[in-house]
Amino acid sequence: MKARDLRELSIPELKEKLASLREELFNLRFQKTVYKLENPMRIRQVKRDIARVLTVIREKELNIR
Repeated sequence: MKARDLRELSIPELKEKLASLREELFNLRFQKTVYKLENPMRIRQVKRDIARVLTVIREKELNIR
């Protein structure tokens, strides 16, 4: 996921994306604890995507005001 793609979305869409990413991260962590995780690098990728979404939301909030 690229930041430029995220900047095209509205704030409600970004918050929806953030919720789905957080849910995915929870599920990945759960899989990790029961030793069913197939791709451990996906956790890192999802965490970075969450950070990107939060950054774009913050940028949009600052530009609006």
